[in-house]
Amino acid sequence: MTMPFYVSPEQVMKDRADYARKGIARGRSVVALGYEHGIAFVAENPTRALHKVSEIYDRIAFAAVGKYNEYENLRVAGVRYADLRGYSYDRTDVTARGLANAYAQTLGAVFTQEQKPYEVEIVVAQVGSATDQDQIYRLTYDGSVAYEEGFVAMGGAGEQITSGLQERWRAGMPLADSLALAVELLGQDPSGGESRQLGAGQLEVAVLDRRRPRRSFRRLGGPLLDSLLNREDPTMDIPGHDEVRPGLHETLSTNPQTQGQDRDPAE
Repeated sequence: MTMPFYVSPEQVMKDRADYARKGIARGRSVVALGYEHGIAFVAENPTRALHKVSEIYDRIAFAAVGKYNEYENLRVAGVRYADLRGYSYDRTDVTARGLANAYAQTLGAVFTQEQKPYEVEIVVAQVGSATDQDQIYRLTYDGSVAYEEGFVAMGGAGEQITSGLQERWRAGMPLADSLALAVELLGQDPSGGESRQLGAGQLEVAVLDRRRPRRSFRRLGGPLLDSLLNREDPTMDIPGHDEVRPGLHETLSTNPQTQGQDRDPAE
């Protein structure tokens, strides 16, 4: 007679946690940190088709590391949650805290009930009208929620980057200084080897800018990002106007004063 196979609940949970942590550790890191006028997100991500950082609602953004298909499912679910709540009640009723609670329930249920946990770690951030009203929530694979003050780092080198941010980050930093700090820490080798120089083409960068009405999420790229990352360039912040070309509504213009000049109105 075959004896039944038994594994204690404690061992099952430990094995699932180890499995999820190993999957997350293989992912490239993401940093979210406050700056003078909002919250910046910096991820090492050479592809322009698959985003690690995305907009959820008016003043709420989402960032993640781990398996793309799993955190993309969470992102889509978050957008649907926000749209339904904003439509049913009021746009101001959609908050990062409510979204974080919804994600925590989903992640916790998957971790305890499914055979395989989600190999993801996510951040939900909301920019307020002042720095002390900004909210950053970090959620792990098992549904645990942590409120982070000022900054958070996730992914394979998350602990090392967090240590660097604790030593060097300060509230009210200009955007260019915040980005430079995040990029420098992302380029460091966790094993102590030579640091890498990450350029704009290897990065995905976005901001939640509190100065913008309603939709505060904007992506940064191209010459503007090059200028912000160049320490010899005087550019320290983003322009007040957006790119006007169709399809690029999330990307900021590099020169809003000349944008649209010498262009066919029908273009």
